[in-house]
Amino acid sequence: MGSIELKGKTILITGVAGFIGASLSKRLLKEIEDIKLIGIDNLNDYYDASIKNYRLNQLKKSPNFIFMKDNIADKDFMMSVFEKYRPQIVVNLAAQAGVRYSVINPEVFVESNLVGFFNVLEGCRYYPVEHLVYASSSSVYGNNKEVPYSTEDKTDTPLSLYAATKKSNELMAHAYSKLYDIPSTGLRFFTVYGPAGRPDMAYFRFTDKLRKGQKIQIYNYGNCKRDFTYIDDIVEGVFRVMQKAPDQLKGEDGLPVPPYALYNIGNNSPENMLDFVDILQQELIKAGILPENYDFESHKEYVPMQPGDVPVTCADTSALEKDFGYKPSTPLQEGLRQFAQWYQKFYNPRIDKNEKIK
Repeated sequence: MGSIELKGKTILITGVAGFIGASLSKRLLKEIEDIKLIGIDNLNDYYDASIKNYRLNQLKKSPNFIFMKDNIADKDFMMSVFEKYRPQIVVNLAAQAGVRYSVINPEVFVESNLVGFFNVLEGCRYYPVEHLVYASSSSVYGNNKEVPYSTEDKTDTPLSLYAATKKSNELMAHAYSKLYDIPSTGLRFFTVYGPAGRPDMAYFRFTDKLRKGQKIQIYNYGNCKRDFTYIDDIVEGVFRVMQKAPDQLKGEDGLPVPPYALYNIGNNSPENMLDFVDILQQELIKAGILPENYDFESHKEYVPMQPGDVPVTCADTSALEKDFGYKPSTPLQEGLRQFAQWYQKFYNPRIDKNEKIK
């Protein structure tokens, strides 16, 4: 693996107003000297735009940050960005997310996750980069029976279009790495959570609903396990991966041996959904978001598994540990505490300690 010095580099990050994109950008702008960070996001309305703007406003405080509101599925726009800025490192985090959303609205997934990623690859082809890092997902494992999930496992039975687009990204990147010698690393993220996260994720959605006195739906009657990974752990993993690109070597056929790598980034410690809900409840009370006498049981509804969902996710992170000396480790309770404290500050829900939400 070749080392990459981030200092003084031009870095392009797509999906920069997204949860991971903004968190990564914030760290880069804070810690790396003399970088030029180009951020692209279409600021779509898949979820509350105020959170995207909140993240973006933090980044705009830096003079080293350039933001463009546009769509990576627009090839002319993307080519103009690569031509103008010539980024040395590209981190593609723009994607339409949401397993269940892909069941009802497949077109936007094709546009963003396939056409958009193709345009990123084309930019890297015509304006060569030192390293392309891109987001994949644990959803590519489908209903894998082997736990923990290893990047060596077969991933050709996706259970949702979202998963299929992420697997396609890995295949497309591999082909471009082979044909055009583009050093690329794919990262399979496992259930990312934390402050200023995505409102469509369970921990955020549950908090909103419980605040409103609505019922939360617990899928597969609570018999699900998720490898929850705290946002700072994800950012640390991406940060390290950016600085080491797969080697560019020639094969016997004279063509490049694909400078291509793939890693899981997960906590390697799946939590049962019922335990997760219990911890979330504790932290929402501690943060003053819900009263101590809240009747949680009456606000739970146990429902069957949803289309596209899987019963368990668990990351084998041994390759990440071996190559980068790192594995995520933030305990769920600590991560949910940070989220609850952020939520209280951001939304400022005021409660009377004796209030009973019905």
